Amino acid sequence: MASTYQNLIGDRWAAAASGATFTSVSPANHEDVIGEFPASGPADVDAAVAAARAAYPGWSLMPAPKRGEILFKVARLLAEHKEELARLMTREMGKVLPEARGDVQEAIDVAYYMAGEGRRLFGQTVPSEMPDKFAMAIRRPIGVAGIITPWNFPIAIPAWKLFPALICGNTAVLKPASDTPACVVRFVELLREGGVPAGVVNVVTGSGTEVGHALVDHPDVRLISFTGHTETGVEISRRAAETLKRVSLELGGKNPIVIWEDADLDLALDSVVWSAFGTSGQRCTAASRIVVHRSIHDRFVQVLRDRVAKLVLGDGLEETTDVGPVINDRAVERIAAYAAIGRDEGELVIGGEPARDGSLASGSFFQPTIFAEVRPDARIAQEEIFGPVTSVIPVDSWEETVEVVNGVKYGLSTSLFTRDINLAFRSIRDFDSGLGYVNHGTIGAEAHLPFGGVKATGNGHREVGQAALEFFSEWKSVYIDYSGRLQRAQIDTTFVDQE
Repeated sequence: MASTYQNLIGDRWAAAASGATFTSVSPANHEDVIGEFPASGPADVDAAVAAARAAYPGWSLMPAPKRGEILFKVARLLAEHKEELARLMTREMGKVLPEARGDVQEAIDVAYYMAGEGRRLFGQTVPSEMPDKFAMAIRRPIGVAGIITPWNFPIAIPAWKLFPALICGNTAVLKPASDTPACVVRFVELLREGGVPAGVVNVVTGSGTEVGHALVDHPDVRLISFTGHTETGVEISRRAAETLKRVSLELGGKNPIVIWEDADLDLALDSVVWSAFGTSGQRCTAASRIVVHRSIHDRFVQVLRDRVAKLVLGDGLEETTDVGPVINDRAVERIAAYAAIGRDEGELVIGGEPARDGSLASGSFFQPTIFAEVRPDARIAQEEIFGPVTSVIPVDSWEETVEVVNGVKYGLSTSLFTRDINLAFRSIRDFDSGLGYVNHGTIGAEAHLPFGGVKATGNGHREVGQAALEFFSEWKSVYIDYSGRLQRAQIDTTFVDQE
């Protein structure tokens, strides 16, 4: 019998006000029902926001080092429950178990990092232009944060957003993706166990139309942090403008790995397989374009094909599985539609079809797919497919390479394989992206550096690292005049020796 889950609103777990529910099923086996969840609506969002507002004064006034102590405890709990969370994630989302463990580890890393920031929420002190006057700037929390997270990293991305929000003193209402609500509910249970007070973090499950829109439109929500499709991000930005919310958008990607003629091909091959087909290609940093110097193009395509042919599809909980399912049958249909387009735009090297043999028939699987001789302006080379599909694009010169790399609307992650140090630094300078790798794939960000992209990949904000604190706090400039007389800045600017 499937488990029944509820929303977390303040200090209580509650069903949706309407009583409506939806189910979450395993993408590897649709007969495996994870649970039944509230199909919430605006009334539930209102209640969650009210709880977050009520908790805000106490949480924001708690000394930041004390908030950090709570996050340290949360980090330890996440580490203790890492295997449990990873297995739940693999069951509900589909990524293979080693990747799921890595997803949880990201959350642990961010918890420890942000906990430390509780003693380092640095401000600024500067000399005043006036005598006997002190000038400084301090960070202040903002209020209730609306956090809308995707299904592909159902523990890591909520952690990326929640932990900097909490250490800065904000409270939150979290809307998880409808494909992975169980992961988020269990994650938040551990936050509560770790000592996060009631109302500081609230969870409301349901659709983007009902819950997401209500959260974005709510006048008492001061900021929105969203990860998902670019089109949805644009709509959120429009709606949030009505109430002048601060908005952070982490959106799509069409990431290239460039393989130069002097590259270590074995290393490049390992990285391409990992970056293109890890998480079944369902990462915003997935390598969906492989830009290869023409002198090695044919050889590389052949060895890549041979390697991909050996990948085993299956349930991510099985040790023999290399590539798990995609998230649902809608995703299978979308990927299949792009594969059909790809047959007219390039040479199908391998794959290109849904995988339905044997035990795969009960899940949502798609064959790892490679297209070669793809034009840079082809749809499969321009549009985000979000599945196990990659396109190989041949190039003849560095100038052409830069044009191909930058010739998409996205700019998240880029990679170059070369032994030429000069070329490596040129890639850092020339490639338009928020993340740049040399002799490494396009995936694998670390918690202490900013994560995010340029162009249609986002709106300029960054996740994790110090940059996340900028989004979840605001500056307050403070002037303390101890001269005992009126001093007018920009008017009384002539220094007079008081002695």
